[in-house]
Amino acid sequence: MPLTLTTVPCLQDNYAFIVGNHDTREATVVDVPEAAPINAALVAGGWTLTTVLLTHHHWDHIDGLDGLDARASVKVVGAARDAYRLPPLDIAVTEGDQIDVLGERVSIIDVSGHTIGHIAFHFSDSKLAFTADSLMALGCGRLFEGTPAQMWDSMQKFKTLSADTVICSGHEYTQSNARFAETLDPDNSDLISRIEGIDAARAAGEPTVPTTLDMELRTNPFLRADDPALKAKLGMKNASAADVFAEIRGRKDRF
Repeated sequence: MPLTLTTVPCLQDNYAFIVGNHDTREATVVDVPEAAPINAALVAGGWTLTTVLLTHHHWDHIDGLDGLDARASVKVVGAARDAYRLPPLDIAVTEGDQIDVLGERVSIIDVSGHTIGHIAFHFSDSKLAFTADSLMALGCGRLFEGTPAQMWDSMQKFKTLSADTVICSGHEYTQSNARFAETLDPDNSDLISRIEGIDAARAAGEPTVPTTLDMELRTNPFLRADDPALKAKLGMKNASAADVFAEIRGRKDRF
C-alpha cells in the first residue's frame, strides 16, 4: 500500500507533513515548526512516530522537535553539511544518499539557495518530494545564503523528477506568489485558472499545499527561467537561464 500524506498547518503560515505506513502504523514527520498540532495529528491518525526529517536549520522548521511526544525514541535525519546548526542528528546525509524511511527508499537532494545545506527528500515510489523553502508553490525561497545560480541549479534538479510528483513545500505563500507570477505571465491560461482555484481555497480556509510538479512546471516562473516565451516577455531573450532566474528573484524581492 502506498504511503499516506497528511498536511499539518503550524504557526502562522508553516506546514509540517506526516507520512504514514498503513501496514505498520509507523510514521515520519518532515520538519517540526511546532509540536502541538503535529502531536495531535499523530494521535488522530493512530500513528507511531519513528523518524523526523529536517530540511534545513531555520527555527520555524526545527523548533518543535523537543516538544514531540515521541521525541525520546525518534531518529532525526538532516544534512551533514548543515549539522552544525541543526539539532543533534542520528543520521547525517549528503546529496545522492538513499535512506530507508517507512520501508521506502528516500533520495537526498541538495537544494542549496535559500540556505546553504538545504536538502529535499524524494520518496520516488510514492512520488512525494519534500522541498520546504527551496521549490515552493508558485515560488521559491528567498536567497538568504546562496546565489541565484545555486538556486537555479536546485530548480533544475526538481525538473528531472516525474511530472506527477507531489511537491510538499513549507509555507502558505501561494496567494502572494500567484500575484507576483501574474505580473510576469498575465496571459498564461494555466496560471489564470490556478489563481482562481487558489483564491477559492484560501477563502474556504483550505491549504494550497501540496501541489504537483506538473502544475509548477506550467505556472511557476522560478522553474521557467529557461522558457523562451517567458524570457521574451522579460526582455531577456538572449540571456542565460541563470541570469533570467536572478532577474525574477530580484523582482520578487521588490514585489
